[in-house]
Amino acid sequence: MSSRHMQSCLYECQVMHHRFAPKSHGFRYRIFLFALDLDELEALPRRVGLFSLNRGNLYSFRENDYLPTHEKLHNADGAGAAGPASSRSLKARVVAYLAANGVDLTGGRVVLVTLPRVLGYLFNPVSFYFCYDRTGAPVAAVTEVTNTFKEMKPYFLGPECKSSAEFTRRTPKYFYVSPYSDVDVAFDFKLRPPGESLSVQIDDYAGDQRMLTSTLTGPRRALTTARLAWFTLKYPLITLKIISLIHWHALRLWLKRVPWFAKAARGEDQRELYRPHASLAPHTTTGNSGAPLAPVKLENY
Repeated sequence: MSSRHMQSCLYECQVMHHRFAPKSHGFRYRIFLFALDLDELEALPRRVGLFSLNRGNLYSFRENDYLPTHEKLHNADGAGAAGPASSRSLKARVVAYLAANGVDLTGGRVVLVTLPRVLGYLFNPVSFYFCYDRTGAPVAAVTEVTNTFKEMKPYFLGPECKSSAEFTRRTPKYFYVSPYSDVDVAFDFKLRPPGESLSVQIDDYAGDQRMLTSTLTGPRRALTTARLAWFTLKYPLITLKIISLIHWHALRLWLKRVPWFAKAARGEDQRELYRPHASLAPHTTTGNSGAPLAPVKLENY
């Protein structure tokens, strides 16, 4: 399999965030992301010298960093079998997750847009799973949001969310992403399946008022050792850059006196998330370490 025949690739992107209320604040920065066909994970390290699967390298993709449906689900309404333990591949967990949400992905593909570990350090504010049936048609998407406490929550966008060109859904967040954004606002997703370019948008709504917009756009690039080496020089220590920018802009919002709230203030409203932080310990966790849990299926906002 040569690189020109691989589905996996890179996207060189511009990230834009703009907050509309209670005070205006915006910024842009450039990054690159991997788009990994999960069926190609075993072959990629043989084709891309700086990339490894489940072991150390400059860029290391570890399957258990993603979609931990075998783990406890915090503050869930119910639980049920979603698939066996972490020894299953990430592709198998995604297929089981979709099956529990009524989507049969047998014979289909999953493309994950994300950043792997860089020199062992991982931080992804958001990753996207684009799921295609055996004919190649996009049938579902999953947005996996991770906060700075390393908590993780997946949001499912099924066939009913698919229009001619993108997946769209507005759904309650019930997740602590930022001290400057309440946990019961709504996420509004617009995800276009990636091709020659990547285009996704996530907005925050409080009722009918749009509070925040975030976009991620950029062209496709080949995933080769040479291209990855160039991006390493062009965008050094990219995961550290992202976490540093998050804290820098949080400080700027604090200096603007934007109201904020502590994570523990509304612990009971932070629902159906994985890897809960210690601040949520007093609140209910459904499930046990030996029993996998059903994936989240949220109601429309």
